[in-house]
This record gives sequence, structure tokens and C-alpha cells, in this order.
Amino acid sequence: MNVKTALLGIAVACIVPAVENAHAEEKEPSAVVKFGIEGERAIRGGATNFGPTTAVEFTVIKDWLSIEVGGASLFSRAPTEWEGSIIFKKPFDLSKTVELMVGVGPTWSYAKGETGKTSATVMLDFMIWPQVERKFGWFVETSFTNSLGRDHERSLSLSVGLLIGIP
Repeated sequence: MNVKTALLGIAVACIVPAVENAHAEEKEPSAVVKFGIEGERAIRGGATNFGPTTAVEFTVIKDWLSIEVGGASLFSRAPTEWEGSIIFKKPFDLSKTVELMVGVGPTWSYAKGETGKTSATVMLDFMIWPQVERKFGWFVETSFTNSLGRDHERSLSLSVGLLIGIP
């Protein structure tokens, strides 16, 4: 094997991954819209709420930081509770079509007749994309929320729904 062949081999080995990464970046949506159903249960007291949830997630730093802005309307025997959150997420690609996101951020909630609550939320979000292009998919998201108020109310929630990738 001569030097020219070795240099050509090294050049090809460097160029091929760069081309593959360029194609992968084209498949990444600029934003993801989430529509789903959320169930939330207080750890103490056992109150359970269900309702629709929606969010928009966008990538700020590729492979490092995504931000999700979302809200939910949770129905129970008590007045309807309205929630809003901003979650900062770190993405992990488990495969070409499955992504895990670990997130943390503030959550605000309000129910008629009550004062609003500020909470801290930690979440795990699995995003499943049947196609590599990431146009449509579904998600399963679980979270733990701890109220920052005097009561330190804690709750667990589970959300499932559809994903729509915006190019």
C-alpha cells in the first residue's frame, strides 16, 4: 500500500461521516408540536386530575438543549386547574427513531378560588418517531412536580400523545 492510497482512505473516512451528519441534520425538525392527554396524581391526598395537554419544543443547541413551553387543563371534582411550564431538556438519541429527553424547569398552576402555585418539575420524555424524517410520532412523558409553597405538595404525572415535526 502506498502513501497516496493511505491518504485517500483517510480523506474518505473523514468525509463520509460529515456527509452523513449533514443528511441527519436535514431530518431534524426545527420545532415539535405535542398534543396529548395528561393524568396527574397528588402523592399525599390522592387527588387525581385528567385533561388535555399541548406544548411546543424547539432545539436551542443541537444535541445539548431543547426548550419546551407547554400547558395543560386538568379536570377533577374541584375547579379546573390550569398549568403552564417551561422545561429545559437534554436530548439523548437512543436510536434513529427513539429519543429520550431529561428535563427540569418551573411550572405554574392556578385553579379558581385558589392562589397560584409555583413548582419545580423534573421529567423524562420518550419520543418515538416511526420514520427517520421525524414528521409524525408519539410521546410518553412522566414527571415529578414539587410545589415551592408552604404545603410542598408533590405530584406525579403521565402524558401520552402525538408529535408533529415542523420543518
